[in-house]
Amino acid sequence: MNDDMTYGTSNTGANEESLRMVSSSPIGNEPVSDEELRPHVLDGFIGQPRLKAQLQLFLDAARKRDVPPDHILLAGPPGLGKTTLAMIVANELEVPIRVTSGPAVQHAGDLASILSSLDTGEVLFIDEIHRLPRAAEELLYIAMEDFRVDVMVGKGPGASSIPLTLPRFTVIGATTREGMLPSPLRARFGFTAHLDFYPQEELEKLIERSANVLGVNLDDGSAHELALRSRGTPRIANRLLRRVRDWAIVHDLIMVRPDDVKEALALYQIDSEGLDRLDLAVLNAIVRNFGGGPVGLNNLAAMVGEESETVETVCEPYLVREGFLMRTPKGRVATEKAWQHLGLTPTSDVSKTF
Repeated sequence: MNDDMTYGTSNTGANEESLRMVSSSPIGNEPVSDEELRPHVLDGFIGQPRLKAQLQLFLDAARKRDVPPDHILLAGPPGLGKTTLAMIVANELEVPIRVTSGPAVQHAGDLASILSSLDTGEVLFIDEIHRLPRAAEELLYIAMEDFRVDVMVGKGPGASSIPLTLPRFTVIGATTREGMLPSPLRARFGFTAHLDFYPQEELEKLIERSANVLGVNLDDGSAHELALRSRGTPRIANRLLRRVRDWAIVHDLIMVRPDDVKEALALYQIDSEGLDRLDLAVLNAIVRNFGGGPVGLNNLAAMVGEESETVETVCEPYLVREGFLMRTPKGRVATEKAWQHLGLTPTSDVSKTF
């Protein structure tokens, strides 16, 4: 799911993102998170300690009151575990879970059909909830607050609305763009959880756990090398681990050493900072062709042979977050860290360029 795109515009950037080994979106038919790697209880979920404590309290209180919990909104960048947490909530509550997504609901009637078939206590998980059609959103307002849907019977002047009472249920919405949710919808969630990028230490623990599940023997330091290249995202960490597993199988390795990790991921053009071919092409263009910047987005995109939207939505967020790139009123500027990463010395004081 690439949720980092602006919907309703060209999806060139989305296509480019889905092809990258360090994409936080699933590649092709790859599931969001392999079932074999997904924990089923909250105690087994690695990372997000504050969120876990809040969610544990929230679920424990609901169990003691013997009522379904309030609706839950999970917000954060793709690949951090929103779907996994939704599955865990249903498992902890020992109730079924119904899964759909915003783009899959084309009409309000589609959502009404799902809602009317829910049982008491059931969890309805709506991924990419910010992409629900407006009519479906308005239907969901009433269903979440009053546990009813109004079914229209007939057409034209003779049409009538029949209220249909629903059993009490819990909606879990997942979004990468909380700001795109209408205020009335956002206000109906009783608990909002914000997922953050993972620190390296937590990623190492997650990689070691996944390696045990996959049967990969990692030597000391191998998980560290994988974590360095995982962009703070569990989905990327697990994907890179699977590629290293492939390397180990092909080369008949019993133990995967740090040097094996480096060599395997170098094959996929992923360096020690998690930068891939496209990221390095952007940095090299700014530094070598434009003297470090500032440079306009369109000129930069033309230099690397990509669409402007691809550079802006696929490459730049991570480069900016990690301090390789600055967005200024005059254009994009490479930081001192970017120069050093490329093994070059800045031609001028970077701080004076903006």
